[in-house]
Amino acid sequence: MSSPFPWLSFAIWIPILFGIYLLAAGRNHRPGGVRAVALAGSLVSFLVTLPVALGFDTERTGLQWTELVPWIPALHAHYALGVDGISLWFVPLTGFITVVAVLAGWKAIESRVAQYYAAFLILSGLMIGVFCATDGLLFYVFFEATLIPMYLIIGVWGGPNRVYAAIKFFLYTLLGSLLMLVALVYLYQASGGSFEIAAWQRLPLALHPQILLFLAFFAAFAVKIPMWPVHTWLPDAHVEAPTAGSVVLAAIMLKLGAYGFLRFSLPIAPDAAHALEIPVIVISLTAVVYIGFVALVQTDMKKLVAYSSIAHMGFVTLGFFVFNPIGMEGAIAQMISHGFVSGAMFLCIGVLYDRLHSRNIADYGGVAHVMPRFAAFMMLFAMANCGLPATSGFVGEFLVILGAVQYQFWIGAIAATTLVLGAAYSLWMYKRVIFGAVSGPKVAKLQDIDTREFLALGVLAAAVLWMGLYPAPVMDALHTSVGGLLSQLAQTKFVPGSP
Repeated sequence: MSSPFPWLSFAIWIPILFGIYLLAAGRNHRPGGVRAVALAGSLVSFLVTLPVALGFDTERTGLQWTELVPWIPALHAHYALGVDGISLWFVPLTGFITVVAVLAGWKAIESRVAQYYAAFLILSGLMIGVFCATDGLLFYVFFEATLIPMYLIIGVWGGPNRVYAAIKFFLYTLLGSLLMLVALVYLYQASGGSFEIAAWQRLPLALHPQILLFLAFFAAFAVKIPMWPVHTWLPDAHVEAPTAGSVVLAAIMLKLGAYGFLRFSLPIAPDAAHALEIPVIVISLTAVVYIGFVALVQTDMKKLVAYSSIAHMGFVTLGFFVFNPIGMEGAIAQMISHGFVSGAMFLCIGVLYDRLHSRNIADYGGVAHVMPRFAAFMMLFAMANCGLPATSGFVGEFLVILGAVQYQFWIGAIAATTLVLGAAYSLWMYKRVIFGAVSGPKVAKLQDIDTREFLALGVLAAAVLWMGLYPAPVMDALHTSVGGLLSQLAQTKFVPGSP
């Protein structure tokens, strides 16, 4: 369905233009004015994503809200946009999280305020571009461009080791993406000079080039997710990033890699995906179990939640590679839920850090006595992180476990350990920080959340409960597109004896 109005372009370029405005004119505004402009930009950006979600026809197959404009005629590259049921909800999710990120840095950032908010707004537009691009070259440009604002957010406004963390983040993700560029060039040649992703998905590729393409894409997307063992950049990046940077990194940027599997690795190289499904499942289960135990021994709250994100994203890749509708739909639902829950967990840690300037669990205790409203919010998010029924965390995890059991019972049983491990590390942290006697005079002087913080946490709480109690809008949008992807995976491209 071609769009009579370019809603996707508006969703991409409105935050970018607001960001450019802040870069150009931010010095002429006082910090309060900059924050107001940034909030207005994020709200407008979020609002223009709503018609995309509300007007989506869940019964139709193929892309909707499509736009097609010649971009680089010599290369037959197009500014081509569109969404299907798989990509649909990531567009408003990105806009929503950007609003939360703007609120999160309202008081915490006092230097280069205009540049700080400009980086977030530009990053928001670029990430929406990744989810909407249907041209391979355009996807790559958006995908790589997201590195720049996040690199600056970590490197300029981060903690004491911010430069190390920013460089490690940049190098890990860039090196993986270079192999993806090689794969894109190969597909461009194999398709007769086209960058259309849908055309690449129809190519009759032999098994050997499929495996090479799959591994090239895997290098880019596995680092971005990140999967074990290429996950080591993530805890460093989270610890050093400002609160809003951690919120966006966990809630949206990790999903870019998982989304890449659905758009490139699986439909373009289906035979390779089946041939390599066991190694990927083993890596995913390692992330679920081993990284869960690693999270248990963390003393830094940010590191604990960072490792829990790796474990949850291992659940996502497991759902992809069991190759059944329940598992794949559960994995996508888990991606959306993780956007709400992980963002909320990092925001809670930021609330405490802004007051006590410490992330060490041992420095807290008895916070519920002095911050009861905050304690209630954090309890909800900790429970959602465990996968408690009636929260968004339960929907995806339960479906992935069911899909894994359909694939092979013992794989589902191992995956189910995440329910125990998730409860262990989430509730252990919550108990140590929130309950017990007040640990000292600094904790005794803590002030409960203000109106701004209540609003940011409140909208995230509403999202967690909405998806947990009524997941139908998300799941209904997925059925048709996931069914189409699985039918592609069932139709082998490989002919034995072909080169």
